[in-house]
Amino acid sequence: MKPKKLDWSRYQLADLLVAAVKSEIDSRDIYLRLGRKVRNAFLRERLAFLAQEEEKHRQSVEKIHHDLFPEQKLVIPVVAVVPLPEIKISNEEVPLSEVLQAAMNAEEIAYHFYRQLALRFDRDDEKKRLLLYFAAMEMGHYRLLEVEQQNAERFEEYGQEQEMIHLGP
Repeated sequence: MKPKKLDWSRYQLADLLVAAVKSEIDSRDIYLRLGRKVRNAFLRERLAFLAQEEEKHRQSVEKIHHDLFPEQKLVIPVVAVVPLPEIKISNEEVPLSEVLQAAMNAEEIAYHFYRQLALRFDRDDEKKRLLLYFAAMEMGHYRLLEVEQQNAERFEEYGQEQEMIHLGP
């Protein structure tokens, strides 16, 4: 499924960078939270890996923001001005496959977001190359989650329990 195309051009570059930082923080936190809930050691390791990746992205985007806007303090709002995806869990009994699908959707939109954000920079700009690299990494995250989502669906289809979810506090 193709994500709805958003017009990123109507946003200021600083706002896009702040939204990217917020999205990376939110993604990192959800992967850490999920990782604490799954019993499958392989999936737990993959989620920890994804959380580390999102943290590295956050740090890099914060550096880009600082380099471009050294006079602006980076303040992460509760709700971003730019509508980036969130991995939402509707309730504590949601199947793992649905959570992973939501994560896949968020990664796919992040891929498109970073590709569009890169267009704001000159062809030879190092920041452009880094953002395009992030886009490629987000698609890699998507593929990793896709495999895990398919595995989770198989377990659910056969009525086997793959304990994971009580996502409450």
